[in-house]
Amino acid sequence: MAVTGFRRRVVVLTVLIATAVVVILVVVSHVLLSRVTDVDAHDLARTRAEAVAANVSAKGGRVVLTENSSEALDEVAWVYADGRLIDGNVPASVVDRVEELADSRRPQTTSAGNYLLYARQVPLDGHHVMVIVRVDLTPYETSEQRSLIMSLILGGLMILLAGGVAHLVVHRALRVVHEMAALADDWGHHEPGRRFNLGVPRDEFGELGQTLDRLLERVDNALADERRLTDEIAHELRTPLTVLRGEAQLAQLSGEPVVPEAVLSEVDRLDAAITTILRAARARTDEGTRCDLRSAARQAIGSRAVEVAFPAKVEVAVAPDVAVSLLSPLLDNGLRHAKSRVWITARNQGKAIVVDVLDDGPGFDPDEVDRVFEAGVTGGTGYGLGLPVVRRIAASAGVEVRAIADGRGHVEVTLQAARATT
Repeated sequence: MAVTGFRRRVVVLTVLIATAVVVILVVVSHVLLSRVTDVDAHDLARTRAEAVAANVSAKGGRVVLTENSSEALDEVAWVYADGRLIDGNVPASVVDRVEELADSRRPQTTSAGNYLLYARQVPLDGHHVMVIVRVDLTPYETSEQRSLIMSLILGGLMILLAGGVAHLVVHRALRVVHEMAALADDWGHHEPGRRFNLGVPRDEFGELGQTLDRLLERVDNALADERRLTDEIAHELRTPLTVLRGEAQLAQLSGEPVVPEAVLSEVDRLDAAITTILRAARARTDEGTRCDLRSAARQAIGSRAVEVAFPAKVEVAVAPDVAVSLLSPLLDNGLRHAKSRVWITARNQGKAIVVDVLDDGPGFDPDEVDRVFEAGVTGGTGYGLGLPVVRRIAASAGVEVRAIADGRGHVEVTLQAARATT
């Protein structure tokens, strides 16, 4: 229904525009034609008057016509000398207007019914001579009416044609769009790797294909992200469960009870892994969120042997649990690979706070430094699936995390500093 509504709106808009154009053209053409016919009628009247005036002369003190005019000319041209009609037959319907023009002493034009009356003075010494002609306007008006009717008919046909063409073009265009959308939807469900690959867009359909390609790419990335999350969950939960199973099997074989400390430790680790993954899925940065970075770092460290070198008061624009979830896996990696020492520092960098998590272990391989946060990448230094969780939390909270290959274990976390309160 939405597609049909769009097609209807386009067709209606096209018809309205075509109607406006046709109306303007018809009005302009009618006005121009009226002016042309008006000029033609006046030219005909002047030509007749000049022809009659050329035959008027004075002889023996009298005004006479040197040539006899035809009877047809007598019905449309009249000569008045000194206020007296000397040639022509004036119809009763226009006699009053003709006599008014005859009494005037200047050329002028007037209308009488469907006729145009034109008066022209003939210069003769001692005499007041006026030549008055009549032009029938009926043929001109008939021509204008016919032209107007033809213009309206052609305009109506143009409007219908414009509407039909618009309907056809929009129907074909939307059919292509519908087919592309159906293919993209099908690919997104069954073949997420398929793309239109139309190259550089040359028209709107090329742009649509490029947009759908980007959409399919996002769908593909979302599916890959979902698979990575499954891998991370499986890894983070499998390790403590494996330890618990090993402790239980060892106790079963030896006949000794399971050591409570070991069980509790792995249960805590399992709980921490689940909590971290849940925070990674839910982490968002809301306006006004803030926390004390020193307190969050202490909470992430817990009872572990980690040195802290923070300024007296450092507040960042993330929730406390998000900060803890970011730092805790990094500290786990540092403790796992350090030779003897792990420490964490914080420094101001413009409007950001940079936290450095360091250890004196072998550090990151320079060739793998850009891939250490990918699931399954361990490299020569043994950093593995714990870091993808950090990357997921950082991406959700708008935090930048990167590994630095400087000959030691070094991960840099850049957080936005909290705005000062007033």
